[in-house]
Amino acid sequence: MTNARRSGPDLTESIKRTTLELGQELGYAKLSIEAIAARAGVGKHTIYRRWPSKGALLLDSLLSLNEPGLDYPDTGDVLADLRQQIHEAVDLLTAAPLRPLFQALVGEAQHDPGVAAALNERFIAPQADKTVARLRTAREQGQLSPDFDLDLAMAILSGPLYFRLLITQEPLTHEYVDRTLDALFTGMGPRA
Repeated sequence: MTNARRSGPDLTESIKRTTLELGQELGYAKLSIEAIAARAGVGKHTIYRRWPSKGALLLDSLLSLNEPGLDYPDTGDVLADLRQQIHEAVDLLTAAPLRPLFQALVGEAQHDPGVAAALNERFIAPQADKTVARLRTAREQGQLSPDFDLDLAMAILSGPLYFRLLITQEPLTHEYVDRTLDALFTGMGPRA
């Protein structure tokens, strides 16, 4: 099938793959719709019909890597379940070729309200909702204090991770995740 004859989902996937490839080669700052269109063998208008901006295209491209979602197991041990899911998320977000693109996307969200809303709606909020749901189940099972604020727990849990990923750019490791979880769970456990 030639580029001129591609349409629909195949063309969309090709554009997203091209975006990630070029983003990894050039970096987000040098990535352009023109370069993506040229490499994908399409016109700029084909891209702009699907995405309003480079940031929106990058968001879709990055999210296409995680179609099944980062779901929580429920083994009956909330700490083990959080540890497993957050390790998977850290592995996804810190993979060498993708970390700079994710960081750039979050940076773009600071200037593009459409990208910020889409990032929150399609990635941040669904993951936060899954975390809060898993914490709620654990609280109902008596694994957490019955009066602990679950939304606050989510913020306390994610803050140190995003701080390292986006601000200090220190390594975001499984060991750091474990230390964060241990510190949080010291205050979340049921009281005797």
